[in-house]
Amino acid sequence: MTAVSVALVATTFLVSLVAGFVFAFAVVVMPGIRTLDDGDFIRAFQRIDRVIQRGDPLFGLVFIGSIVSLLAAVVLGVPVLTGLERTLLLSAGGIFIVGVLVPTVAVNVPLNNRLQGLDVAALNPEERSSARQAFEPRWNRWNRIRTGLACASASLMTTLLIIF
Repeated sequence: MTAVSVALVATTFLVSLVAGFVFAFAVVVMPGIRTLDDGDFIRAFQRIDRVIQRGDPLFGLVFIGSIVSLLAAVVLGVPVLTGLERTLLLSAGGIFIVGVLVPTVAVNVPLNNRLQGLDVAALNPEERSSARQAFEPRWNRWNRIRTGLACASASLMTTLLIIF
């Protein structure tokens, strides 16, 4: 197996895991906590996010690994791949970086951090409601965007593996 093959397989696997992760949030986690009252919603999301941001090495390995392997696949693959194969790789990479990584860093993580900074017990009901409204619709909208584009990137990478 060549270095390009290894990079393509690793990238497909890791990008697919990221797509599954954001998909699970879109269809299970957020709908599951949507029915909670404002204080419980904020607390639940804070706890979930803490697991992700503070110490789950497997999550970090998958998310950061998807970026590293994607960059390696592009660096190793562009000189070797031609035509449709190169187009699939560059498209998958561009979609993943612009459609998944950028919204994560620019929108979802800052919203998460803002929510993490809240002391729910110190907030009155109106402040809890306001905090939730400032978070939930925007976070969900961008997560749906990330989900669709992560799935598109994973599909392109899978197609590339099939024809490579």
